[in-house]
Amino acid sequence: MNGGRPPGPAAQAVPYLTADDVAAVTFPAAVDAVYHALMGGLDVAAAPARTNVPVRAGHLLLMPGEVDDFVGVKVASVAPDNPARGKPRIQGSVLLMDAASLAPVALINGIALTALRTPAVSVAAVQQLRPVRPARVVVFGAGPQAAGHVTSLHQVVGISEVTVIARNPDHAAQLVAKVAADLQIPSRVGNLADLEHADVVVCATTARTPLFAAADLRAGAIVVAVGSHEPDVAELDPELLAGAQVVVEDPATALREAGDVVLARSRSKLDAADLVPLASIVRGEVAVDAARARVFKSVGMAWEDVVVAAEVYRSWAGRRTGVATDG
Repeated sequence: MNGGRPPGPAAQAVPYLTADDVAAVTFPAAVDAVYHALMGGLDVAAAPARTNVPVRAGHLLLMPGEVDDFVGVKVASVAPDNPARGKPRIQGSVLLMDAASLAPVALINGIALTALRTPAVSVAAVQQLRPVRPARVVVFGAGPQAAGHVTSLHQVVGISEVTVIARNPDHAAQLVAKVAADLQIPSRVGNLADLEHADVVVCATTARTPLFAAADLRAGAIVVAVGSHEPDVAELDPELLAGAQVVVEDPATALREAGDVVLARSRSKLDAADLVPLASIVRGEVAVDAARARVFKSVGMAWEDVVVAAEVYRSWAGRRTGVATDG
């Protein structure tokens, strides 16, 4: 009973934005949203730390953040045994709220949002670090993040060819076929020898040890590593970080969560003072060192979810009112 009072905002149904609603936002639009948030002076270091809650089947990740007109919190679950069950390893939802009233405005499919925002953040970095010509890309992994990074790089930066390296040859072949069919890019299954010619290397795996040796990489290549957010897990050789310009979302977060950074530092291969915040590269505060490898190590932060979730919400609201909001 509410004493006869009319239902207030909290009683109204909060819309659920599906994977299709998320997919209505293009990768270029998501990249632009990330870029403009950083150029607008967003202080990513002020974001609350991710909370990791162990449960029997894996762990939960709680990620709250606030950007401009919106507050959001992502609740993600990581269940390592799920692939054997035919279910996604990572699942979740993002609750988006109005920053002034904290009233919920949308609940968003977290799997789809992560598949959009992670490549968007990576490509926002690659845009600043990239080679001048269309990139020859080698991607480690054959899952949704591998596919999303290829698509985002193709649409924003330009790709001349794609080589896929994956533990499962069938999965690698499937991604190659998808890239060839959907993007019309020359693509093939490859091996470590292909790193000699790569302009951009994407690491999007669940590997717990380095995927390749620093010596395998072409001098001056760009490496994007997004596979883990755990301090004891690394996709990259510490020797690679020792000789590279290392860009991270936020140095304090990387030193806490990025195993690639943590392990390289513990072996005296990387000094914390040498970590470059992504915002400093985007804003031109730190020059890109094209004479050596550039590494962008991402662990995923809540501000990224809020920025891209807000873009998804605006797109959805615009389609409902007939006003286009997505570039």
